[in-house]
Amino acid sequence: MAKQEHDRKKRKTCSFCADHVDFIDYKDAAKLKRYLTEAGKIIPRRVTGNCAMHQRMITKAIKRAREAAIINYVFD
Repeated sequence: MAKQEHDRKKRKTCSFCADHVDFIDYKDAAKLKRYLTEAGKIIPRRVTGNCAMHQRMITKAIKRAREAAIINYVFD
């Protein structure tokens, strides 16, 4: 049987690496909300396509923004 090449999915690229971002600001609520679900959960990197370093930075920024009451823990 021949290998099916169309089963492989193209790997997503990290948008932060493409823009050469070194720091993710926790005060930028609009950018952080892109990485949250409707329920307020953080979207995993396999879905967003971020690299591990930037996903950790996003997670820390979201948690800081939640603690500072910039974004909600749970959305209604």
